[in-house]
Amino acid sequence: MEKKELEALFAAVAAGEIDAAEAAARVQTAPFRDLGYAKPDMQRGVRQGVSEVVYGAGKTAAQIAGIAGALRSAGQERVMATRVDADKAAELEALLAPEDRACFSYRADARMAVVGGVPEPDGNGYVVVAAAGTSDLPVAEEAALTAEMLGSRVVRLYDVGVAGIHRLLAHADDIARAQAVVAVAGMEGALPSVIGGMASCPVIAVPTSVGYGASFGGVTALLAMLNSCASGVSVVNIDNGFGGGYQAALIDHARVRA
Repeated sequence: MEKKELEALFAAVAAGEIDAAEAAARVQTAPFRDLGYAKPDMQRGVRQGVSEVVYGAGKTAAQIAGIAGALRSAGQERVMATRVDADKAAELEALLAPEDRACFSYRADARMAVVGGVPEPDGNGYVVVAAAGTSDLPVAEEAALTAEMLGSRVVRLYDVGVAGIHRLLAHADDIARAQAVVAVAGMEGALPSVIGGMASCPVIAVPTSVGYGASFGGVTALLAMLNSCASGVSVVNIDNGFGGGYQAALIDHARVRA
């Protein structure tokens, strides 16, 4: 149950179309659905403003289809499944209900499957996703598509690593006006520190596992980012583009609360 569905339910009660007991029963039974292998959270969108997202790695296509179907039947407009390869996506599409299959898409560059369309941007501005190198693009695209699916406009700055810093400096205006920047880098992981010195907004650093032996699968970049001398830099886990894009979208949609 998403926020607007809950609001519609309350409006129906106010209009006398549904009695209070029936409305209470709907809310009471809505928190989750027990599928045996999973318990999809039906009210996460009401509590957090963002509905449940499916982590696809380690799940079968049938399990993802079951979770997506449960969420969609509860009124969730779009369902994202991360870390889905092309073979699993094809199997997933075949297992979806016809109405969900009609709005299914697979983004191989982001390794994400989506049921439902991309919403119109409704944030405070835009989010920048900056990737140090072309090899970082799968993680960067995961971040960019996540932010877009959560209602943010995304400006992509790709192959702007510090080995050719003039490429980054050419986009100084884009960085200066952003609501948040997701800086994705492997190797020595220096990009977030440089962007942190250029931006007035929060910078979310995403280390990737790109690099040679001494990169230790992204640990070198992770430690470099954690030790950044730039203020305003926070760090998510190695290859966690989803986490970076999610956080950036929350910042882009932040409102002042009384």
